[in-house]
Amino acid sequence: MAISYRPYEPQQEMLLPASLQDWLPQGHLAYFISDTVDALDLQAFYARYAGGGARNQPFHPAMMVKVLVYGYATGVFSSRKIERRLHEDLAFRMLGAGNFPRHRTIRDFRALHLKELSDLFVQVVKLAREMGLLKLGTVAIDGTKIKANASRHNAMSHERMQQAETELKARIDALLERAKTIDAAGADEPELDIPAEIERREARLKAITAARERLEQRQRDADIERGRSQDDDRKPRDDRGNPKGGRYKREFGVPEAKAQDNFTDPDSRIMKRAGGGFDASYNAQTAVDDTAHIIVAAELSNNAADTHQLVPMLQAVQANTGELPRQGLADAGYRSEDNFKRLASLPIEVVVALGREGKQHAQIDPNTHPYTVAMATRLQTDQGRAAYRRRKWIAEPPNGWIKSVLGFRQFSLRGLHRVQAEFKLVCLALNLRRMAAMQVA
Repeated sequence: MAISYRPYEPQQEMLLPASLQDWLPQGHLAYFISDTVDALDLQAFYARYAGGGARNQPFHPAMMVKVLVYGYATGVFSSRKIERRLHEDLAFRMLGAGNFPRHRTIRDFRALHLKELSDLFVQVVKLAREMGLLKLGTVAIDGTKIKANASRHNAMSHERMQQAETELKARIDALLERAKTIDAAGADEPELDIPAEIERREARLKAITAARERLEQRQRDADIERGRSQDDDRKPRDDRGNPKGGRYKREFGVPEAKAQDNFTDPDSRIMKRAGGGFDASYNAQTAVDDTAHIIVAAELSNNAADTHQLVPMLQAVQANTGELPRQGLADAGYRSEDNFKRLASLPIEVVVALGREGKQHAQIDPNTHPYTVAMATRLQTDQGRAAYRRRKWIAEPPNGWIKSVLGFRQFSLRGLHRVQAEFKLVCLALNLRRMAAMQVA
């Protein structure tokens, strides 16, 4: 007896046009992102195209925002991959609704609207609060290093920069002398284009000199922050200018020989990565609400240390939501007497570890560090220990989702203000994924 299969006719044409709403199952993330973007204020996007005239017909900003946000929410960050998905992926095609922008258009739209895309993050945070997904009872702060869009091989140490400058200047002088000799002799050497060689080496010299000057200026700023001055004779001094004993290892404004600068993304910094090794990276900071793991503040810097980020992150939470949380949690990387002093006057209970979990921290002098002693006393109470135990559960999952679920481990853009905006776009996309999942739940 012949087997009876279900009908299968790949060449069968549809008698009626298909509805876009029938392409994906109900409750799909693409529908939630589409509806959410429609509810956001996109006037800042529209304003850029006002007065363009009938002949100027850009792609609709709402469509472009939906496609970009959905791409980041599903781990598609490349403009070329988004362009391909608009042809191959049902969700992207539904959001595009018959529009197929090229990758250059997607790339330029993202670059042109960095500030507007950053502002959408705050709108989504406020929307999450209206949905009841934010309570601002406890907020935990954590940082993670994300690779810059820069090769570690396209960097140079300060020592090597000085050597390269000397070598390039000598080669340029030799080429100039050779050109004079050839001109005087009336000879021609077709195998070597001397003017082009000189131009190439001068461009390289200019780039290395600029990188060295950036390193030295960065070191001068760091020395000034430490209390050094240009005429300190390498002797540490107190507030009154009196020598304290000992000597600085380097002259004022002189970086370490191994200090590096990257030519591809000069704003990035060499930072230690988990598991060992170093990369050109940025330090991304998130403040996470404990109700539904919604990121309520997302900031980024090129300083590897977390110490100076605690107060600005809490201020960002207040700016984004309109109020401070009742409690803030952070690990030992944010420990600082100055931080504790500044937070003492704010209406928020802050619990910050003073050392690694399970390890005893050094004895604290109550005369010089009274606020740190107060924090140590708080951590010794049952309430303080119970509060800090929740930090890891609240703060660390979103950073893991960004890297492992979304797959965002390296920035697509370059430059500090650009990667700051891209990180907020990533956190916006992750928040929408969480909000969609909570709606289904």
